[in-house]
Amino acid sequence: LRREEWTLPTALGEAGYRTGIFGKWHLGDDHPYRPEDRGFQTAIYHGGGGISQQPDWWGNDYFDDTYLVNGEPKKFDGYCTDVFFSEGMCFIEEHRDEPFFCMISTNAPHGPFNVEPRYRDLYDDADISETYARFLGMITNIDENFGRLRAKLAELELEDNTILIFMSDNGQTGAGGGEDAYNSGMRGLKGSPYEGGHRIPFLMRWPAGLGDTPRRIDTLSGYTDFMPTLLEMCQVAPGAHTFHGESLVSLLHGETSDHWSERMVVTDTQRVADPVKWRQSCVMKNRWRLVNRHELYDLTVDPGQTQNVASDHPDIVAELRAGYEDWWTLCAAQADRETPFFIGNGREVILRTHDLRSDGMQVWNQAQVRKGQSCLGWWPLQVERAGKFRFELRRWPAEAGHAISAAIDEGCDITYDREGVAPGSTQFYEGSRALDIEQAILRISGLPMQQLDISPGDATARFEVDLPEGDYRVRAEFSSPAGLQTAAYYVHVNELAP
Repeated sequence: LRREEWTLPTALGEAGYRTGIFGKWHLGDDHPYRPEDRGFQTAIYHGGGGISQQPDWWGNDYFDDTYLVNGEPKKFDGYCTDVFFSEGMCFIEEHRDEPFFCMISTNAPHGPFNVEPRYRDLYDDADISETYARFLGMITNIDENFGRLRAKLAELELEDNTILIFMSDNGQTGAGGGEDAYNSGMRGLKGSPYEGGHRIPFLMRWPAGLGDTPRRIDTLSGYTDFMPTLLEMCQVAPGAHTFHGESLVSLLHGETSDHWSERMVVTDTQRVADPVKWRQSCVMKNRWRLVNRHELYDLTVDPGQTQNVASDHPDIVAELRAGYEDWWTLCAAQADRETPFFIGNGREVILRTHDLRSDGMQVWNQAQVRKGQSCLGWWPLQVERAGKFRFELRRWPAEAGHAISAAIDEGCDITYDREGVAPGSTQFYEGSRALDIEQAILRISGLPMQQLDISPGDATARFEVDLPEGDYRVRAEFSSPAGLQTAAYYVHVNELAP
C-alpha cells in the first residue's frame, strides 16, 4: 500500500479514535508498509497473507503461534482465530470509554486447513472430503467467536452504539481446491470475474444509528465505498482527501436517488507483475455484468450467469466498455510506479521472495522454503540517505538458525500441533531439502556484481555496499556447482554506522 495513501485507521486516529488490528494485514511487512505505520496504534498480526506463508514467523501452525505486536514478536497461547478475537475484545474493553476502531481480520478459513479436531468432527457424517470438513470447521469456529464478540459488546453495554460489520475479502473458495460447495447459485469462486468470485456478504448493525428493523439493500456498492461510508457515520470530515467511491449513508437511511442506477463498479484479478488490460475483469452497472470484455449477463433473469447476451445488447456492451476504459486510464497511471523497500532511514528491511518482482512463481510459503524451490527476480530499493549497507543473504529465516546448505532430514525443527494440522499440510512444518550452495551473488543496478563463497556451516552470506541516494534493483542469489540458481529467500538489509 503506497505510503502516501490516507488510510481509514489514520483518519479515525486523527479524529481521536483508538485504533487496533488483530489478524491479517497483507499490505506490507516492512516499514513504512506495516499496520503500525499506517494508522493502527495497536497491531497484533501474522506476516504475509496467511499463517505459514513465507514472511510469517517460522513454524507458525495456527496453534500457540508467535505473532508481531507492533512489529515485535510475541508468543500467544491458543488457536489463531480465538487469539485474534480475544485480543480484539481486550482492546475494546480497554478503550470502552473512548471512541475505538477495532479490525479483526481472521486468517481462517484460509489454507492450510488446520483446526482443532472437535470442529472438523462436527462434519464427519457429511459426504464431503477431509479438507472440506476442516474448512467448515474453521468457519464454525469463526461463528462462535463472532458470537463471543457480540456477547462482549453487550456485557460492556456497547452493543447499541457500536457499528458492527461482518464482511469477507473475496468469494467462496471451495476449501481451496474448487470443491463443489454452496455458493448461493453464483458462478465462479475466489479470483473469478463472475459473481461467485467477488460478490460477498456485507452485514452491518448499529441500533443507535440505523434502528433495529432488518432490511436488505440491493443497490450496487463496492470496496471504494467502505471508507467514505464509515467516516460519514463517525462524523469524521475527509478534509482535502477525495474518494473514488461514495458514502452509502443515504441508502442506509432508506433514501433513493437516480444516480445510484447509473454508477459503475469495476473489479479484476491480475496476479501478474505487469497488469494486463481486461484480464479477469468485470464491469458492473445495475443489473448488468460485462465479463472479460466480451461476455454480458443480465442478473435479473440469469443470476447464475449462464447466458451470454452481448450480441443482443451492443449498446450496453459499448457503454460498459467505455466505463472500463475510464477506470483503466485511472489505474494504469499508477501501474509503472514502484512501491519500493526504503533503506537509509535507520531501520532494518527484510527482502523476502514473497515480494519478489517476477513473472515466474515466487517462493511465498514455508513449505516451498523447506523444499528448496527455485525462483528468480528482483526487489525495488530506494536509498533515502546515502551510506554503507550490509546485505545478509539467508536461505532460512533468522529465527530458524539453520546453515544455508543445511537440511532437516528427519523429524522436525519445530513443535507443531499434529492433531490440528491437516494431513496434507505437514510439509509446512517438517523436513527439508539440502541445497548444495557454494556461492552467493549480489547484483545491484549500476554497480559491479559481487560474489562470496559459502562454507558448509555458514548461516548467512554478508556483503557491504556503499550506496548513494536513489532507486535500485537488487538481485540476491545462491548458486551451486550443479547449476542450481535461486533468489535468497531472506535478505536482511541494515545501514552501517559511518
